[in-house]
Amino acid sequence: MAPASPSARSTTTAGRAAAARPRNRKQLILDAAGRAFSERGYHKASMEEVAAGVGITATALYRHFPNKYALFAACAHVMVDGLVAALDEVPAEAPLAEVLTAVTRVTVAHRASGGVYRWEARYLDREDRRRLKVKFGRLVERVEEAVRREHPLPDARLRATAALGAIGSITMHRTSIAARRAEKLLLASALDVAATDPVAGRPGAHPVELPVPPVPRTRRAEILAASVPLFARDGFAHVTNGQIAEAVGLTPSALYRHYPGKTDILAAACLQAAGLLTQGVERNLREVSDPHDAVVALAATHVAYCFEYTELNSVAEAEFAGLPAASQRPVVLAQREYIAVWEEQLRLARPDLDPRQARVLVHAGFGVVVEAGRRVRWEDGPAQREAVTALVVGALGL
Repeated sequence: MAPASPSARSTTTAGRAAAARPRNRKQLILDAAGRAFSERGYHKASMEEVAAGVGITATALYRHFPNKYALFAACAHVMVDGLVAALDEVPAEAPLAEVLTAVTRVTVAHRASGGVYRWEARYLDREDRRRLKVKFGRLVERVEEAVRREHPLPDARLRATAALGAIGSITMHRTSIAARRAEKLLLASALDVAATDPVAGRPGAHPVELPVPPVPRTRRAEILAASVPLFARDGFAHVTNGQIAEAVGLTPSALYRHYPGKTDILAAACLQAAGLLTQGVERNLREVSDPHDAVVALAATHVAYCFEYTELNSVAEAEFAGLPAASQRPVVLAQREYIAVWEEQLRLARPDLDPRQARVLVHAGFGVVVEAGRRVRWEDGPAQREAVTALVVGALGL
């Protein structure tokens, strides 16, 4: 048999390459990128890392997305696009459980990559943020309609937003749990949130004693206090040493006498946040013995902390992934201790839960605080704190 011609060989090679290339490669890229951005943050994740996660070269990746921002923007939109598409398939007058089931399935399916929108979306440009806001507005409106029909209680929009926060919390932690179990647990939590009356409690019904942050009496403390609002407003990566130095009346070079680098300031902020929260829990559980009361006290403390220290908490939550491993370690240990207190008290109050279920529900409560707090624009006051506390307690199935 005569050997194949060069043109025939090249055609055959191209055919094999096309056959080997998965048809859903773009989706595989988005999944890998979503995981990278969720775990490492927008600025630390690289195109090379994403390409390696898919098993392609960076050059091949650039054929799908011209730059990292384009890939990041696509990731930020992919979760909400999936949620909107799933709800478009649900009949307009469907029961609330059916509406939230659709949301829960999509969220759990995209758990590893779905956390981008919550914190990293602040790095989107104005137009992409606007588009994302419009899409989420449609999502919340659809859930709100179902909530209002089945539970004609005050503030349906707040309850709908909080229910979505409970579901979305699964993207923000790594507790190992089977997808079906997670779906069932989160759906029940979201339904309980939707059925909770946020104004039933009395303002001030759960008094909380929070620690007062130390007054900045040293240059180091002044630098930390001045940096947190800058990080919260502009994002850690966008804040320069010059801005921090100007805020405290120093030259940029003088900062290095107090902190080796900007990352060390961020690490100090994360440790301060963990310390304040730990102190708050110790104070407010001091004389509480009943498990149910302890969980309510924990909820009220967490809510009060988030409202009182909104900037510090948002920095600690949003920027933690940008810390080097050595700086993360003490913060992770403090976070684990905090979760362990919640888990123990919740399981005493609800013996039907195993440790993983309890942990997932605790994070669902945290998700409620984030989304409900954003809904009220973190406008602080006894009524707001009590309303969000009630929704957190609802998310825990109490």
